[in-house]
Amino acid sequence: MEEEAGTEKEPLLPARTAGPGYPPRGTFGAGDCPEPAASCTVQDAAGADHDLYINQAVVFIEDAIQYRSINHRVDSKSLWLYRWYYSKICQWILSLTITLILALAFIETPSSLTVTSDIRYRGTAWEPPCGLTESIELFCFLVFIADVSVKSYLIGWEEFRKTKWLLAYILTLVVSLIDWTVSLSFSCTETVRIRRILRPFFLLQNSSMMKKTLKCINRTLPEMTSVVLLLAVHLCLFTMFGMLLFARSKDKQQDKEWVGYFHNLPDSLTSLLVLLTTANNPDVMIPAYSKNRAYSVFFILFTVLGNLFLMNLLTAIIYNQFRGYLLKSVQSSLLRRRLGIRAAFEVLCSPKESPVSTNALCVSANTLLQVLQKVEMDSCCKEAILRTVRSCPCGILSAALFQKLFDELDKDPVKQHPPTPEYQSPFLQKVQFAFGHHFFGYLGNVVALANIISICVILVMDADKQLSERDDYFLGAINCFFILYYLLEMLLKILAMGFKRYISYPSNRFDGLLTVILLVLEVSTFAVYGFPHPGWRPEMMGLLSLWDMVRLVNMLIVFRFLRIIPNMKFMALVASTLLDLVKNLRAFAGLLVVVFYAFAITGIVLFKGAVVPMGNISVVNTTSGNRTLQCGTYEQLEYWPNNFDDFAAAVVTLWDVMVVNNWQVFLDAFSRYSSPWSKVYFVAWWLTSSVIWVNLFVALLLENFIHKWDRHSHRQSLSEIEYQTTVELMFRDVLEEPTEEELMEKLHQHPHLQLCR
Repeated sequence: MEEEAGTEKEPLLPARTAGPGYPPRGTFGAGDCPEPAASCTVQDAAGADHDLYINQAVVFIEDAIQYRSINHRVDSKSLWLYRWYYSKICQWILSLTITLILALAFIETPSSLTVTSDIRYRGTAWEPPCGLTESIELFCFLVFIADVSVKSYLIGWEEFRKTKWLLAYILTLVVSLIDWTVSLSFSCTETVRIRRILRPFFLLQNSSMMKKTLKCINRTLPEMTSVVLLLAVHLCLFTMFGMLLFARSKDKQQDKEWVGYFHNLPDSLTSLLVLLTTANNPDVMIPAYSKNRAYSVFFILFTVLGNLFLMNLLTAIIYNQFRGYLLKSVQSSLLRRRLGIRAAFEVLCSPKESPVSTNALCVSANTLLQVLQKVEMDSCCKEAILRTVRSCPCGILSAALFQKLFDELDKDPVKQHPPTPEYQSPFLQKVQFAFGHHFFGYLGNVVALANIISICVILVMDADKQLSERDDYFLGAINCFFILYYLLEMLLKILAMGFKRYISYPSNRFDGLLTVILLVLEVSTFAVYGFPHPGWRPEMMGLLSLWDMVRLVNMLIVFRFLRIIPNMKFMALVASTLLDLVKNLRAFAGLLVVVFYAFAITGIVLFKGAVVPMGNISVVNTTSGNRTLQCGTYEQLEYWPNNFDDFAAAVVTLWDVMVVNNWQVFLDAFSRYSSPWSKVYFVAWWLTSSVIWVNLFVALLLENFIHKWDRHSHRQSLSEIEYQTTVELMFRDVLEEPTEEELMEKLHQHPHLQLCR
């Protein structure tokens, strides 16, 4: 058990929608009440014991909601501390502390507080005095010490010894504090700070979903080994063939391929590795191809086998294996939820006589109502459960009925829109029908398209004109007309739909907000520069010139054109998939932050100050002294802003390498400026980011889209009902419910809870 103290901030389990197979929210079936039994009774403990059982049930239910482990202390003081620790304010403070310590990399030495990262033009950055960032670090360390202390106390010594994450947490804090002390001892002049590389661990250990994802990745890596080894063999064999095919000859004109790409073993490996990503295609082939067209077969065969077959096979393996391991993690989360609910049931009931069967145990509905009043959960879900409990005719709940009650947690949260207003006036009813019809929305889309086309036409006409020749009259007049139409459209929609229903749609909120912003900008433009007229080119007044104001308005108009997405079902499906990924892939985004952070700090340690600008290289001139810069090099392409001289520059450089476009330029430059071994760093980054993380992202994108596509045919119109889904919804249909015996076995293994049966 390695994640007991962590909360899964995002929902792990897919939800079930009330449908043919499930009763609607807030109802019980007619035969759901348990048969009364003489041995079935409510927990009859009084006073402090009764309050303790109530508090235990509250915590267990909250654990189930958040997919937390229930293996923690359950005495009164510990329960109070536990709920306080997982309160919003404490978790907010912890999250803010993690963000703060990660953000220190931008201001501490070497500081990123400069306008540009270009080493030719970058000025002297502000460096914090010694002790400033160290004081902030100390505060963060104290918060983390309190965090690990509370976690360790709550789970107890036996569980603490089994929890590798907590042990690693303590070790990280110890190493960080030692390194912090060394920094102060050297007056902040040391070049290597180990604690910086360890900082991402604080983000990693605070998210159960991130830890689950990391565990899944670790278990997936061995499955990838066979394909990676096959890729390595493929690369090595073609490297050998290439060095033999393009060996040095007496004719220097025929040696361009050897000189440029196959000069030695490291260069040959690098050239073909980059070709595997197609970043240097067809550059690497051209010298040999210009000599003999038959040489193209070598490069085409290498690319087909390596890029089209092996790399895509690697993606398929990652998709298949990772999905399997993630499914296991989601299955364990289902067990946590069911176990938390069952634990709440067990502490709320006990047999009056023993022995009795499990079916004879029950919980009073009134007792459960007391518990639910204290539980922190979604208000809609709580209200549905409360209605169901109050409607229970027998007043008691069996174990099966108790568990079924909390199936409400597994259902899709559905957002229902407010009703449209009912007007008594026949005229208003006709207005409501006309402007509430979906054809009015289509008309708005046509007008928005016409606006975009008019902007494009004017921009094309003015593209070659000088600023002094440009007349903003036509563009200003057109914008004024269309913005007035957008305002009228918004007001008519509000009249037809009602304000509450209008703002309940995200597309309307987006549309209305941009319309208001456009109106404010247009009024501001008229107030400063007057109304449009022929020859409208006034001098700059205020913060922005007239051209800047017009450009800003046009950019917002173009952005507003995205309103057409909800009206095109397939496009809406794709857009909703992307939005779901943005909302629910926080674990993957967090892992990417961890990897970026660690590699950026490592890059600063290895390559800070390695790249030095060449003397007097201008933007136009590409010569230095008598030497002409080679085409396609770091210097000729002026990649000077891409360096590792500060944290922000390092992050951007790593991003550019991850995209793998021209990443051979970085391999060549840093091997020349630093060491040939620098290629190991960049290849490791390519494997981690482009091969593993990007493929995982693609795999989940495919799975999420396929899942939404399958569900889409069974759902009503997206414009009427909005289903708040998660990426993990795809696993709901294949999860197995834990058995009664499995739940009871887990409960009897609880280190701090003693059941009476």
